[in-house]
Amino acid sequence: MVPVILVAGSANLDLTVAVPHIVRPGETVIGGDTVTAPGGKGANQAVAAGRAGGRVTFLGALGRDAAGQTLLSSLQEVGVDTACVQLVDAPTGAAYISVTPEGENAITVSSGANAHLLPEHLPDLTPFTHLLLQLETPPETVSAFAQAGHAAGLSVVLNAAPARPLDEQLLRHVSVLVVNEGELQTLAGEEGGTEAQAARLRARGPQTVVVTLGAQGCLAQTAGSTIRLPAFRVEVTDTTGAGDTFVGVLAAWLSQGAPLEGALQAATVGAALACTQPGAQPGMPTRAAILAHLTR
Repeated sequence: MVPVILVAGSANLDLTVAVPHIVRPGETVIGGDTVTAPGGKGANQAVAAGRAGGRVTFLGALGRDAAGQTLLSSLQEVGVDTACVQLVDAPTGAAYISVTPEGENAITVSSGANAHLLPEHLPDLTPFTHLLLQLETPPETVSAFAQAGHAAGLSVVLNAAPARPLDEQLLRHVSVLVVNEGELQTLAGEEGGTEAQAARLRARGPQTVVVTLGAQGCLAQTAGSTIRLPAFRVEVTDTTGAGDTFVGVLAAWLSQGAPLEGALQAATVGAALACTQPGAQPGMPTRAAILAHLTR
């Protein structure tokens, strides 16, 4: 069976503005020109996985508007199958992103059509080997998709972002759970260090817990081992989309049978390369670029 990833999640039009610093409550700052680009955690991860060499189908909800057409085109341009996309009577989702000169960002998401992705939109899972989910669509939809994917024998990868508490039933259906440090603490509490927190989280159901650590690299815990990898060093331009690139590349490598450590190495390099370019999807690296840096 040819491995195929079904990415089910959000798609947004990103509106990005450069700012001298992240705005504080009650403050107004003058920024640069607005730059629009395709985004949304689901669509981002689909594009990242596609560019990394994965065979990808995207399931999401878009409005019947110009922004929706822009997002469809961006997916199709990298070979992502969009036959499962749902067109709904709501505006396409949007994300408003502020980026500092240091590459840090602050993001406000307007869900729009993403809130209309429903459990009944899940297609026949027979063609797929992996299901990749995030948390920018309704919680009941994510839970239903994960349960169905697990029951069908798919490897279910959940990026638990943005952070929110998750119920035990959902976690028991997850093969690989990917979180950052803040999301890890939301799910496992702040007691102990990262390894102890990851162990507590894995005990709640996921077979593997992967924690992204920014400039410190990443950590993964399975039943038998803990893997730590350093970050791949680059000159940072914009961190927008780096986390989604990590997840998408990880899913692509895992779908092709790579061992966990090898998939983590590729994901770490991919995420770093994404930080060298502005924007989310526009800055995501190709498989060739990732391989070129892995072999150095």
